[in-house]
Amino acid sequence: MQKRIIQPGQAAGPVDADGWLDLEPIAQVEITSEDPEHPIEAALGAAPESGWRASTPGPQIIRLIFTQPQQIRRIRLIFEEMSAPRTQEFALRWSPDNGRSYQDVVRQQYTFSPSGATREVEDYRVELSGVTLLALLITPDIGGGAARASLLSLRLA
Repeated sequence: MQKRIIQPGQAAGPVDADGWLDLEPIAQVEITSEDPEHPIEAALGAAPESGWRASTPGPQIIRLIFTQPQQIRRIRLIFEEMSAPRTQEFALRWSPDNGRSYQDVVRQQYTFSPSGATREVEDYRVELSGVTLLALLITPDIGGGAARASLLSLRLA
């Protein structure tokens, strides 16, 4: 997979046995920051490893740019926070025209609590055709704290 570090504000591919798209040959990823010990590849593979983690606090963007337009029927996101209570918000948007316009898939907030809710799994059934770009915007702490965004897994089918 190719990747680029970016500044904030800025046809079906191969599938695995479970029907998930193999993103490496069909997409380029742009990210606003990345902890070298938790690269984006760790969240985009078939088996989530340690996942991705931002190197800096505050809002982050992960963009998948497809080499050919894709049809997407399912999006699964897994977020995990084991150490600090916080309320996170994410928005998932897609573009049919390489980012000139966007349509929202979902915007959601939830609260992590180390003594209880440490994992959030979101599994969406969608009918998106001609997807050239998929963007995930994460605000790790809507209260403005110094939390760093993380993503255990992002899968598409």
